[in-house]
Amino acid sequence: MPHIVKIKDVIDETPTIKTFKFEWDSQKYGIPNPGEFLMLWNFKDEKPMSISNISPDELSVTVKNIGTFTSQLHELNIGDEIGVRGSYGNAFRTDFTDKKLLVIGGGVGMAPVNALTKKLLESNNVDVLLAATTKYELLFLDDLEKSEANVYPCTDDGSFGFEGYASDCLNSLLEDTTYDYAFVCGPEIMMIGIFNILEDAGIPADYSLERYMKCALGICGQCCVDNTGWRICVEGPVFDSQKIREIDEFGKYRRDAAGVKY
Repeated sequence: MPHIVKIKDVIDETPTIKTFKFEWDSQKYGIPNPGEFLMLWNFKDEKPMSISNISPDELSVTVKNIGTFTSQLHELNIGDEIGVRGSYGNAFRTDFTDKKLLVIGGGVGMAPVNALTKKLLESNNVDVLLAATTKYELLFLDDLEKSEANVYPCTDDGSFGFEGYASDCLNSLLEDTTYDYAFVCGPEIMMIGIFNILEDAGIPADYSLERYMKCALGICGQCCVDNTGWRICVEGPVFDSQKIREIDEFGKYRRDAAGVKY
């Protein structure tokens, strides 16, 4: 069952994205790992949301306003309540020490890798490729630039940082350096391009996928992917390079609430 939390803070990250902070009882519910997700309940409907910041007594979710549910979330204010259950899913790999790592986030896909970046920086050298359509949609740029990460922003329209797509920026980075491991989250059309480049460069990676979810418990089968049958809510949402190669639909199609391909 969802437990009810009170919103402590609401941050306007970009014109379309907000971060919601709320208290978290880690002794009762545990401390989530970067890459896991929560199910948020607005007392009408329930949707999965990535965790963007993790601490023992506080969690944050970062939400883009793209539909009815997220629009209702964006209307919430400090002191309002929301239902939460989780965390769920397979997390990013974090057992690295003294490695050269690359984190790639596109749009609101930067949310789960933001928490990951903070974890990896504890014992690694981390580069962050931060991508968006325009400078006003670059997520967590200020915080990342204040960290020890090397930040490489890029925008489709060239309004800030590298001009071009995330794949173009990655090709530019790989001209001068390489990485022991990479982590990728964003629109799947972006991730398939990144995947192909990293495969050619021989760089293993973790990828965070998104699919339509209902139960988040692995029961309903709504978020299964072809042809493995892996459930995004249990075997995912994070898959390594080897498993990504086995998912036929990656970068090609997905299914809607009725299970129809699109």
